[in-house]
Amino acid sequence: MEHILKTEGLTKVYSRTKVVNDVSLCIREGDIYGFVGKNGAGKTTFIRLVLGLARQTKGSISLFDGQAPRKARRRIGSLVESPAFYPNMTAKENIRMLCHIIGEDEKQADAILEQVGLSDTGRKKAGNFSLGMKQRLGIGLALVGDPDFLILDEPINGLDPTGIAEIRRLILKLKNEQGKTILISSHLISELEKIATRYGIIANGKMVEELTAEELDEKCGNKTALKTSDSDKAKEILQKRLSGGAIEQSPDGVLYIGEKIDDIGRLTNALYQEGVTVQSVSSSENTAEAYFIEKMEGG
Repeated sequence: MEHILKTEGLTKVYSRTKVVNDVSLCIREGDIYGFVGKNGAGKTTFIRLVLGLARQTKGSISLFDGQAPRKARRRIGSLVESPAFYPNMTAKENIRMLCHIIGEDEKQADAILEQVGLSDTGRKKAGNFSLGMKQRLGIGLALVGDPDFLILDEPINGLDPTGIAEIRRLILKLKNEQGKTILISSHLISELEKIATRYGIIANGKMVEELTAEELDEKCGNKTALKTSDSDKAKEILQKRLSGGAIEQSPDGVLYIGEKIDDIGRLTNALYQEGVTVQSVSSSENTAEAYFIEKMEGG
């Protein structure tokens, strides 16, 4: 599978401060990559380096398995920080203007407007759009030239729930129907969790962790911890009685069940009937949001 973006040791120093600090990251073809971090973590600076809008202090950037940077960046569409458009023009005029500037066919404007849900805006000036409409216009401008890779910097920041849902549906449509690879930077974890296939967590300019959506699911969710008089026997009994999550055994003998047990009394009684005493029991729920916050704070 093609590597759309790969960085190794990417670093950017401003006034002796490492805003991006030794970041190694890999985005594969077909990913919706959630780039997660608090405001000021270095997400936008990283994006600017990838797009060639700033020059790295050290490290490397590889696009489309090492394609020449100038040619590769023509295959990228981007929305960085906030949409840039002419407020006194309509949505269609803005898209046609960008087509003209970069040498693309202006006839694609109607199709792009249809894609982003702005085909019915008519003569309304873009400066009078709602925030959600402006964000969709920004994505529409990023789609000029039919890029293979989209980079969207905080595309849902400041939107109301309806606007967020519209952008989410649009992103999924671009991925599922057109095969776009998409990098989305955001600190709104609950929304990224609904669409991302892989994640990169950045804190204080450093990459803390990369993981897939499946790996995140494994790290989160409901768990029950049991400490018993005979952990090996207890594990054997539980594996026969429970059909849900996996059971892990720690070196100190604590059993971790990958699900929350609603009727813990019946379970402890069943163990007791088999000669195993339950010494302690606890349940916990580790949400994706809690997991990301812990990583971002600890970075």
